[in-house]
Amino acid sequence: MSFGTGELVLLLALGALIFGTRKLRNVGGDLGSAVKGFRKALSEEPEEEKQDVPAGDAKASQAAPRDDGKDKAP
Repeated sequence: MSFGTGELVLLLALGALIFGTRKLRNVGGDLGSAVKGFRKALSEEPEEEKQDVPAGDAKASQAAPRDDGKDKAP
């Protein structure tokens, strides 16, 4: 089943009568923003590939701090 131009115009007119033009405009804007965000996410590289940290530096920064005993009471 295929919709022609007449059917699409009728559906848009009914939608405008039921929901109002402002609500339809907001829905259209939200849908457009979602599609833009989705396309942007597909074109970007994952965060893991962006970071160029050598393996040795990454392990050193993740190590737990040493306890030197200065915080203990005598």
